[in-house]
Amino acid sequence: MTTPARILLVDDSPTVRAALSAMLKDDFEVHTANDGLDGLARTALVRPDLILLDVQMPVLDGRATCRALRSDEATRNLPVILVTALDGEEDVEQGYGCGATDYVCKPVDRQELLAKVHAWLGATRPVEPS
Repeated sequence: MTTPARILLVDDSPTVRAALSAMLKDDFEVHTANDGLDGLARTALVRPDLILLDVQMPVLDGRATCRALRSDEATRNLPVILVTALDGEEDVEQGYGCGATDYVCKPVDRQELLAKVHAWLGATRPVEPS
């Protein structure tokens, strides 16, 4: 039996954290952080397999958090999906420009989110010995 993948959900809204956690909890081990700085600290503790990251947050926004993750050898290749209400073409370009692996717009479609999470985990998660 394999252990579920660990997902770190970083969003300053308790409502969004609760809603996304509910979408993911049946398939994944979900951990949360309430801003980018907290997210970086939790990343070191939890060692997630994937991060879902809001863009608009106090303390350290999602783009700066993503750049910090990409500048660290330990998290450089960690899949980071930006989950944000910023849906303009320039916003998406800036999201990928800061190193995001993928982009999901709010309000979040559960099927889209799960499909992207499963796809990125399948492409990057090491196979565990049986």
